[in-house]
Amino acid sequence: MSKFHKDTLFLIFEELQNDPKSLLSCLLVNKLWFETVVPILWKNPWRYAINYGNKNSLFVIITFDLPNDTKEFLSRQGIQLPSTSYKSLSSNYLSFCKSINVEIMNEIISIGSTSIYDQFLLQQEIYSLLIRKCRDMKYLDMISLKHQIFYFPEATCLKSLCELKCDTSIDSSYFYGLARVCRRIQRLIIINKDLKPNHGIVKLIELQENLKYFQWKDNIEDDYFLECPYEKIFFALTKKADTINHLIIFFQFIDGGDHTFFQKILPKFYKLKTLMIGDFVLIKEEQLKTSVYHDLEILNIDYIKIDTAASMVENSGGNIKEILLKYYYYYYYRDNNFHKDSLIFIRKIYENCPLIECLSLLFSSSKEHFAEFAQLLRKCQNLKSLLLIISNIYEKETYEKIMESGEKLLNILIDAAPPNLREIRFFDYFRFSLKNLESFLKNWKGRALSIITSDPIYKGDDYVKLINKYKKLGVIKDFRSDSEKNIYFK
Repeated sequence: MSKFHKDTLFLIFEELQNDPKSLLSCLLVNKLWFETVVPILWKNPWRYAINYGNKNSLFVIITFDLPNDTKEFLSRQGIQLPSTSYKSLSSNYLSFCKSINVEIMNEIISIGSTSIYDQFLLQQEIYSLLIRKCRDMKYLDMISLKHQIFYFPEATCLKSLCELKCDTSIDSSYFYGLARVCRRIQRLIIINKDLKPNHGIVKLIELQENLKYFQWKDNIEDDYFLECPYEKIFFALTKKADTINHLIIFFQFIDGGDHTFFQKILPKFYKLKTLMIGDFVLIKEEQLKTSVYHDLEILNIDYIKIDTAASMVENSGGNIKEILLKYYYYYYYRDNNFHKDSLIFIRKIYENCPLIECLSLLFSSSKEHFAEFAQLLRKCQNLKSLLLIISNIYEKETYEKIMESGEKLLNILIDAAPPNLREIRFFDYFRFSLKNLESFLKNWKGRALSIITSDPIYKGDDYVKLINKYKKLGVIKDFRSDSEKNIYFK
């Protein structure tokens, strides 16, 4: 019964692993709770949003386990480690640890000394300790790494590494060292800080056996490339197309005219569940229209035409749960196809996406568009979150027309909103009068709703009073006005 009780507690506490305050409180209840919580907290103790540079207790715990000869060596170098009266700690904390975050470790180590040289010595010894104690390493964030930990005698623990976060400024030799040991990385996150390719990362990718998740984000100031930093890495990635399920890319400088390699490789990732392309990346849309991703669940592209998105939805396998598009071309759409394309897009969604939960949608304030939107709401019963963008590019709408469109939208939501809908985001092209908003809120029953808008009108006293009234009644969970860039889903 005691074993059953502890196992049950463990499952409960695991649900709180993102809530450190609650877990820390649970430590104080009794010995059983303490013994159950400690492995959860220490599995990845670097994940929490806290100031690690002030955590002297973590520095004490980590240095406590250093071998005596190491402590004596550091002492001879003039490094004073914290003294403690304890002969042993209440738990073997580091043995539960399955992760190393180099930046956070360096922050904690800096507690011991302000000297750069002393910190270097401490890092060397503490990394060696962690590699020795953390026998089943799963996660490594090696940004800011200055030690080749891969050559420590105990580095075989890195064989079990599942997730790696790194940046391209790290010397290739570090990745060669890692590639000797690690072949089972499933999640690879790369921050690009360099203007030339990192051949060590290329080799590391080539040697992975089950790479599923790949994320690349540019973070460079200069755009003058001596050699394209992308091409070799992404061609190596295509060799893993049979296993890659999630592709997340944020380029700064690539466009469809200058870098044709991206157009060639994108269709190869036929098993994608997530396709996310952020920032200003121009893609040959004809290729996207013909690409088939039967397993696609998340489609998130910042700049894409509506007809291209419609084709991708139609070619999907009916598993899409999120469509988050910024509709860059909407601001420049000047031909007569917009009305037709946007109607087709709405239809493709409710015909091909029965599982859709999160959706950004662009449409006109025409009778046909409102009718198709209502049809979408009735058929997509899993819908939880909506971002609505209304396009009035052919004529300048009057105040009365904008208010009329807002009233139509609210009436459709009252009549057709699916039971799971909990969040609506919209720009100020949709505007609701005080009367229409109150009528809507009176009829919105049974589920607390979050509303996020870019329109400052709702900061007015009458609106604030109305909103607060329905917050107290439990109809509104959150209602805020925010900048346009924050309206888009993160």
